Amino acid sequence: MTAHRLLAPRWLATGGAVLLAGVLGAALLLQNGGSACAAPPSSAKHTGKATFYDLAGTQGNCSTRPPADDLYVALGKSEYSGARACGSYLDVTGPKGKVRVKVFDSCPECPAGHLDLSRTAFKKIGQEIDGIIPITYKTVPNAPAPGPLSITFVEGTSQYYWAVSIDNHSNAIRSVSAKGPGGTFKAAALQDYNVWIIDGQMGSGPFQIKMTDIYGKTITAKNIKLKPQQKQTTSVRFATGTTTSTVAAPQLAKKKSSPSPSPSKKKAAPSPSASSAAPPPTTTEATPDQPSADVALAAAEPAVEAASCG
Repeated sequence: MTAHRLLAPRWLATGGAVLLAGVLGAALLLQNGGSACAAPPSSAKHTGKATFYDLAGTQGNCSTRPPADDLYVALGKSEYSGARACGSYLDVTGPKGKVRVKVFDSCPECPAGHLDLSRTAFKKIGQEIDGIIPITYKTVPNAPAPGPLSITFVEGTSQYYWAVSIDNHSNAIRSVSAKGPGGTFKAAALQDYNVWIIDGQMGSGPFQIKMTDIYGKTITAKNIKLKPQQKQTTSVRFATGTTTSTVAAPQLAKKKSSPSPSPSKKKAAPSPSASSAAPPPTTTEATPDQPSADVALAAAEPAVEAASCG
C-alpha cells in the first residue's frame, strides 16, 4: 500500500493496479480565477480512465457527507479547482454502462482526466478486478438534485466569524454573498475544503444568502438562522429552465452532522481523466422555502428579480 499526501490527507491503495502516469484527453471542468461572468465550462465529452477508492471517514474534501446512493467521484487538483467543482455532477460511461456521480472529494495525486470513483460507482461501469478502466465523461448542467439546496453553518461560526457549507446545489457555485438585518451584502471567500467564509462581524442574523452558479443564475435564500452544525433545508434550486422559485423560511434539520472546516482522511485505489459542460445560462433570483421532497422545483410563490451578469 502506497501513501500519497493530497489536498486533504488521503490514502491511496494501489492493490495490484499500476498507477497511470499519462492522461488521455485532459480538460478542466472549471477554471479558477477570471471574471465573475466568465463563460461556463465546455459540455464536450472527454476520454480518460477511472479507478476507485473507499472513503475512510464521514466526509470528503468537499465537507459534505456521501450521497445516499454512494455514487461520487474525487477529482484531481485542476478539475477540483479549489473546491469550485464540489456538488456538481458527471455522467461517466465505462465498459459496462453509464453512471452519474457527484463531485464529493479531491484527489490531488490524480492528474487532469483521472477520475477516482466510489467503489459503488466503479462497479456499475466496470469490473472491480480490473482496477483501472477506460471511460468517457462529461459534466451534467442543471442535474436534478436529491433535494432542495441546504445550508449549514460550520462549527466555530459566530457573529464574528461567518462560515457556511452549501449542498444540493447541483451546478457549481461561482460566488456567494450574505447580509444580516439592515446590512449590505458582503462577499464570501471559498476555501479548498468547500466552505464559504466571511472573516468579520456579520451579526447574529437571520441572514440572506445570495448564490450565483457558473451559468449566471442567482438565487437568494432568506431567513437563514445562525445555528452552527444544523443543516437548514430550503426549497431553492438551480434547476433546468427555471426562472422562478419558492419563497419561505428554511427548515432546521435535527441532524448533528455538519461539515468541519478541516479536510478529512480516506483510503483509496488508483484512478485517471475528467471533463466539463455548459448549458444555456439562466439568470434568476429566488428565495428559500419549506423543504420539498421531490426533484422538481417547488412552484409556490414565484420569486423576485432577475440577476444580470456584467
